[in-house]
Amino acid sequence: MPEVFIDGKRFEYEGDQRLLQFIQDQGMEVPFFCYHPSMSAPANCRQCLVKVGAPVKDRETGEFELDDDGERVIRWFPKLQTSCNTMISDGMVVHTQETDDLVKRAQKDNLEFILINHPLDCPICDQAGECPLQIQTYKYGPEGSRFEVKKVHKPKRVQLGPRVILDAERCINCTRCVRFTDEISETHQLTITSRGDKNYPTTAPGMEFDDAYSLNTVDICPVGALTSADFRFKARVWEMNQTPSIDITNAKGTNVDLWTRDNLVLRITPRYNEAVNDHWMADDGREAYRLFNENRISKPLQKLDEGQTKSSWNNAFATVAEQLESVSKDDVLLIGSSHASVEENYMLSKFASILGYNAPVFSSHVEEGKGDGFLLTDDVAPNANGCRLLGFKEVSADELSKAASSAKVILLLNDNVVDRGVIKKDHLSNSFVINFATNHTETTKVADLVIPITCIAEHAASYVNIDGRVQRTHPAKETKYTNRRLDFEMNEGRLDRYGTNFDNWVTEENKVDCLPFWIVINKISEEMGLDDFTFLSGREIMDEISSSVSPFEGVSYAKMDEESGIVIQKEKQTV
Repeated sequence: MPEVFIDGKRFEYEGDQRLLQFIQDQGMEVPFFCYHPSMSAPANCRQCLVKVGAPVKDRETGEFELDDDGERVIRWFPKLQTSCNTMISDGMVVHTQETDDLVKRAQKDNLEFILINHPLDCPICDQAGECPLQIQTYKYGPEGSRFEVKKVHKPKRVQLGPRVILDAERCINCTRCVRFTDEISETHQLTITSRGDKNYPTTAPGMEFDDAYSLNTVDICPVGALTSADFRFKARVWEMNQTPSIDITNAKGTNVDLWTRDNLVLRITPRYNEAVNDHWMADDGREAYRLFNENRISKPLQKLDEGQTKSSWNNAFATVAEQLESVSKDDVLLIGSSHASVEENYMLSKFASILGYNAPVFSSHVEEGKGDGFLLTDDVAPNANGCRLLGFKEVSADELSKAASSAKVILLLNDNVVDRGVIKKDHLSNSFVINFATNHTETTKVADLVIPITCIAEHAASYVNIDGRVQRTHPAKETKYTNRRLDFEMNEGRLDRYGTNFDNWVTEENKVDCLPFWIVINKISEEMGLDDFTFLSGREIMDEISSSVSPFEGVSYAKMDEESGIVIQKEKQTV
């Protein structure tokens, strides 16, 4: 097998591999700025320099030439090489900054050149704390600057588009952003203008950077040149908790991280998953943080005298039980939701089965033309396939409207059917509508009873994406009834650990008065004298689903975590 020697250690490899990526894959480090594993390697920044050589072979015998000590004779390249675009070859010998003083000095000098005109913005820069330039300057750069001349000035606070702001003085011309629009989103909206130490990325005159994936350029910028217009100056990275989750704005199931502080989601960024979204996500998915923070339903709402007023939890549970017991089973309509998790839909289905109601139905949420063949899909709900795999009947808008018109009690699980025109308000006028929802909508306004449930940022639950991959979320936000220190599904940040109720990052008003849907079903079942519902977590529910619903056989939270999601076998899918 081919071999390569890096800092005196032997490694075997297969296929064509870039040297820098291979070094990273071995857990070793070489500093860099312009390289990105999913894009071309132009070697702009020159920071990833290493010393490279090859063993000398005797042309006649094909044997390696040896020195007096019996070691292979190495013919070194005359200059240091950029490891990002150097391909590994059999027998190659590499010295990094860890073992070679020349490499170490070259990287240090290169950083000094990069920093000549770079402004000292770290105290006010959004990138501080997660800035590759900042980190590598501390690790590999000079201790101070020898350049005591006026720095080159460039445009600042330039609104490139609705979501991205440019500070050209910070740019180090790595061209990652330009290559992203050329190679990944393929909109070609960014280019480099001017020359020498005055160049920077920008759009063509009269054009704006409205790429549907524009904020990915902020993620991959190795400095603070590109920042998010929405997130600027909101929080420092070390003040926030980072929680793995998935995007809920379409059916792709893009892996994301939710960044929270003071129990508010402040930003959403992509999380690497090679099989789903690679390193990227659509801008639409980042806007979902508003759904988690704003316009939330807190405490049950009951309609009285044509208006809704807050009610107690006990009264809400008793009202549901009373309404269900007052009508025949055939007069009850249960509507599942492709916007709700597998666990929530399963609990609705089990509730219907035990009480003898008709099985829940659901209406998919498709917006034709929304998809782009990349990370956006026409299906704008995260779990339509989950509903199908649970055996839910998919109905059209006309079928659902007809069923709603004839029902006396409707249990609606977190689907804005009125807002999206699936059911008109008139079709609900003769029914007692019980809506389990997360946010105030036109649908909740017409409901007779609204029971607030947790959103995807507040519970651990699973969703099946458009490709049949089941993935799960982790709770990132507390509710009135949860605590990071007691919930093993939640991670705890520095501010959470050391904050007190007297600190300005602990605001009780930011905790929503809501419950997971399975807890709500538990309580309603108790009111109706049932003992079959004692589920306390999504993990427990998935264990039952995997043992009772054949498509989910073998699925567990632990396996989803280990494998970054599980593709449900095609022969088990009903789609």
